[in-house]
Amino acid sequence: MADTKADESISAAEHAQAMASYIREGNERARALGNRGPIRLGGDGKLAGDIIEAYWQHGFYVFENVISNEELAELRADVERILAGAPASPEGDTQFALPSFRFEKPLSDPYGGTTKNKGRHPVKMLGPKPGDDAPDLTVANFLGNLQLMPSCLNLYGHHGLLTAAESIMGADFVPYNEVTFVKEPALGPSVAWHQDGTTHWDAPDWDQGAHGYNSMAQLYPSTAGNCVWVLPGTHKLGKVDIKQLMADSGSERLEGAVPMLCEAGDVFITNRQLVHGSFANSSPDRRITLNAGFFPRRRVQDVTTSKLDGTVATYDGDWIDARCRMIPIAVDARQQRFPDEPRYTYQPLAGQTEQNRWNEQTQQELVRDYNLWDFYI
Repeated sequence: MADTKADESISAAEHAQAMASYIREGNERARALGNRGPIRLGGDGKLAGDIIEAYWQHGFYVFENVISNEELAELRADVERILAGAPASPEGDTQFALPSFRFEKPLSDPYGGTTKNKGRHPVKMLGPKPGDDAPDLTVANFLGNLQLMPSCLNLYGHHGLLTAAESIMGADFVPYNEVTFVKEPALGPSVAWHQDGTTHWDAPDWDQGAHGYNSMAQLYPSTAGNCVWVLPGTHKLGKVDIKQLMADSGSERLEGAVPMLCEAGDVFITNRQLVHGSFANSSPDRRITLNAGFFPRRRVQDVTTSKLDGTVATYDGDWIDARCRMIPIAVDARQQRFPDEPRYTYQPLAGQTEQNRWNEQTQQELVRDYNLWDFYI
């Protein structure tokens, strides 16, 4: 593999060419795993056993054809509306209590090899030189999807996706945050190799699901050039020495990694302990990912930890219950939009349907600035 230092000044086109053979091999490995298909439920109403088994074996699963063309069009329209209304710089991001946008330099790696995000990105990715017409900054993320985009709230209440979370993490699973990843062609920055969790690695009861999973809805095809890559099975290994993996591989193109490939409207579920990352998007293909994360409640209840920004928080029952109300609110919103679909029942708040209706009052009092109650472990 190519020496990373020798590639530091290459163009986006040269970067795409350098990735070509790695992409071909990765595509073959990804398709051979067999961990993809529609959401299927068993007779008990839970996710089919073979799907759960494949998820735990590889650390991720690809749910196919989850989002209809009609809903996909609504989601894309909301994303375009938010992008069109984005401030020109971070200083103009003042609509909500917390910022709604994250800006980065095109094709850059803002986290790798730094202490940002609690230092969980230990190695730096290649940042090819963007084109001369590239902007100084590009939108990399939306934060707080459920207050920004009504279509995202509808998707969040999806019966099959919530049933998957319940089947894997228990009926009292909890949400933690919702983020949109924007990877525009020839602009999208990389996200250096990492494992998401930072709290429970040394816990005596640590297991392969200790840090939950991310549900990742794809609004456009996820290709090897624009997608998240993963090292299957690494969610079982505890804290992985990513620096050593990179040294052994000879570059940022880690040996054995596979791209998470899918079509528009598919949804990944991805273990947060899996070693994963994404390369600078030097491809011609756009990626928009709607990310929603979930934890087992026991991994959050009364836990004191610091968030990615260093803020210390204790997640007591009141905090957790307040954050969890977004689930039944989203379920009600989806039922109003798609009344013929099955309605999911979130067991911890099953008796509080009336308090968690989707209406103008809950939009203002509960949904607005809901992400002040986000978790991080």
